[in-house]
Amino acid sequence: MTHDTSSPLLLDISHGIARICLNRPASLNAANVAMARAFRQAVSAIASAPDVRAVLLHGAGRSFMAGGDLSELSVDSSRTAASIIQPLHAGLEMMAALPVPVLASVQGAVAGAGVSLMLAADLAIAADDASFNMAYAKIGASPDASASWHLPRVVGLRKAMEIVMLSDTVDASEALRLSLVNRIVPAGELQAETEQLLQRLASGPTVALGRIKALLRASQGRGLPSQLAAEQAAFLACAQTGDFQEGAAAFLEKRRPSFLGR
Repeated sequence: MTHDTSSPLLLDISHGIARICLNRPASLNAANVAMARAFRQAVSAIASAPDVRAVLLHGAGRSFMAGGDLSELSVDSSRTAASIIQPLHAGLEMMAALPVPVLASVQGAVAGAGVSLMLAADLAIAADDASFNMAYAKIGASPDASASWHLPRVVGLRKAMEIVMLSDTVDASEALRLSLVNRIVPAGELQAETEQLLQRLASGPTVALGRIKALLRASQGRGLPSQLAAEQAAFLACAQTGDFQEGAAAFLEKRRPSFLGR
């Protein structure tokens, strides 16, 4: 757990929820080397923490993340870019493998790597004041932080080409229509709505949610026979959990299940 409010990234793990807060609000949480390294360390800590049932990724201040920190990137750009991208990518690989759902909560400017990080989460909720711009082409760069992998899977290849190449700003309602986010809520209600959704995820059948995440993330890289085999293995693993027994009993007894995450 990180308490130092001067840190570029804060991590809190408590009551079954891990909260990652991007913490450079004066720079609209622009990603720099220190933040990227802290992100990798935070996800590694979550991966080894017992009893985590959901993860929140959010940003301090008025914006989620306005891309990379160009003041750092403009100095020895190749070396600095590598110093940001390498730990950020390592953290994203670990985050994708976490056996629990990851929720991104975004507001204000969501640009460049901010869009990439949001897309890398399993679900995303956005304030109605959020605006989205891939921005990479505007600075003569190509996407990083998983955008080129996630974006075509979310919106399709042709639309992904448009979003990245033209770098037009997308407002919250259009982001919802395109499935870049799952929900939009009034800006003043973002924190409360995020907490409600986060608690819903954290109180769910954790093993099953982790298996669902793994199945869906792997599905486009498998043929049907392989995916069917993976589905069978996942279901049989879920069937051995206490949550499955509780879920089945609750259904038969017509009551709300009380899942313990195991």
